[in-house]
Amino acid sequence: MGVYLRPRRLEEALSALARPHAVLAGGTDFYPARVGRAVDEDVLDIGGIDVLRGIAAGPAGWRLGATTTWSELVEADLPPLFDGLKQAAREVGGRQIQNTGTLAGNICNASPAADGVPGLLALDAEVEIAGPESRRLPLRQFITGVRRTALAPGELVVAIHVPRPRHDAESAFLKLGARRYLVISIAMAAATLEFTESRIAAARVAVGACSPVAERLPALEAALVGAARDRLADRVDVAQLAPLSPIDDVRGSADYRRDAVVTLLRRLLASFAR
Repeated sequence: MGVYLRPRRLEEALSALARPHAVLAGGTDFYPARVGRAVDEDVLDIGGIDVLRGIAAGPAGWRLGATTTWSELVEADLPPLFDGLKQAAREVGGRQIQNTGTLAGNICNASPAADGVPGLLALDAEVEIAGPESRRLPLRQFITGVRRTALAPGELVVAIHVPRPRHDAESAFLKLGARRYLVISIAMAAATLEFTESRIAAARVAVGACSPVAERLPALEAALVGAARDRLADRVDVAQLAPLSPIDDVRGSADYRRDAVVTLLRRLLASFAR
């Protein structure tokens, strides 16, 4: 039987990580991975550390605490920039999972089908890491593969940072699954668009569940710049999906995913029309 720790201070948690621990936040991935066997490793429960929870706005952007839940994100007073991430939050399992699952848990689990990752990529998010030395990494560098991250021994994610855009910005998210709720994505897409009047000044588009790590689509982003907001779907082309590498699995074939992503992206971008 392992040792269970639930510190109240971040410093205590980091001190505990001097030796290996399984980190527990919401537990929505931790417990399902251990069904049918005893928890025999040492466990560090970070759910009692107040500094890791909550959303704060500042001149440079927003700080999303690591153990902020998806329900707390949905209920937060945030600008349209976060609409897409809120849409993704409503797709994370059912309501009970949303009440417990955390933002940092979703990225640290590093699933190719993690619902929060495309939206955070499209927000140009950075990950704040505490450890022997504090550091920040762009999310696109933090998740390095299937179930792999850039976290080193002794390190802990403490927050996710979203920078303020230079222009008025909106975001959106779409997910394709075999049913409406409680489903792992076949494919999903998120976009953040910055506007000057009715044209696109900057675009960030990401696709998940179609490669080992969710990927931005730079060719599509470039094609969107300067476009009128009511004609965005016309800018989507199959050639722009080059960064993706979908696989065949029980949820769908690689060819189906490629076709589905084109449709998802067109519908997603059409949702910005006014």
